Amino acid sequence: MTRVPRITIIGEAMLELSGAGEAFVLGDSVRLGQGGDTLNTAIGLARQGCQVDFITALGRDAWSDAMIAAWQAEGVGTDHVLRHPERRPGLYAIRTDAAGERAFDYWRDQSAAREMFSLPGMDAALAGAATADLLYLSGITLSILPEAARLRLIRLAGAVRQAGGRVAFDPNYRPTGWSGPAEARTAFDAFAAVTDLALPTRSDEDMLHPGLGIADHFARWRGLGVASVVLKDGANGCHVGLGGEAPVHHPAHPPIAVIDTTGAGDAFNAGLLGALTVGAEISAAIKAGSRLASHTIAHPGAIPPHAGSGSFISQQEHVS
Repeated sequence: MTRVPRITIIGEAMLELSGAGEAFVLGDSVRLGQGGDTLNTAIGLARQGCQVDFITALGRDAWSDAMIAAWQAEGVGTDHVLRHPERRPGLYAIRTDAAGERAFDYWRDQSAAREMFSLPGMDAALAGAATADLLYLSGITLSILPEAARLRLIRLAGAVRQAGGRVAFDPNYRPTGWSGPAEARTAFDAFAAVTDLALPTRSDEDMLHPGLGIADHFARWRGLGVASVVLKDGANGCHVGLGGEAPVHHPAHPPIAVIDTTGAGDAFNAGLLGALTVGAEISAAIKAGSRLASHTIAHPGAIPPHAGSGSFISQQEHVS
């Protein structure tokens, strides 16, 4: 029997308000769901049959209980979801314009995930994560944690690589999570030193490093020690350079509809990583990510309805 690779994902999950359009009107229908960049990717991977362990912290309240139950129903491992005695999940609201582009409002200062490294059980969670085949986290993960916790994540990533695993990192820059661009650049560059595959977004990179072109962004990541980079470029698809090769453009999958672009990049990451972990060639993995992103933006909220069993790419594409 083929062993299913173990994937550990570390980050924050929140309650989500969506479906009200560009302006909320009291009394209108608003959907209560859940989301968070790393959670979105974790669920996307679990739906493909991947073995996913999600490390985060929630509260001991009914909302947290409901979130954990939903993750378990999706097949996401919750053994290392820690419970804070006083804090609860954060909350965010999505506003979408006529083109489906989203804007966020956050209530997350007291999010339990911000204190996950101070909770009992975190040492055991990190010990288990050190033996993962793939470790995945994001810039948002780094943004909610103090410097000491970020350093522990760097050490964890080094241990994963030393044990033969790989590390994937999506910087996912959100300005409100940082004191300024300089703090984010410093944190991302430090984590790049222990990253095998970087998954940045071009618009984020342009904000952090204005004036750079596509080739310049690739050169910058490689100068930090990251040989393989997939630069997501929204509706323009992505640019891929693995093992130091020159970047190659891959078009996006034609969208079914554009209702809400929330979670598109996270879905792309899930499709891509899910395919790569079972040995897919990069072209098939990119198609998998693009198809999952296309499915996601056709629905409100960060986590779309399940599109069916199995992967978003065929078995032939998985092994090609």
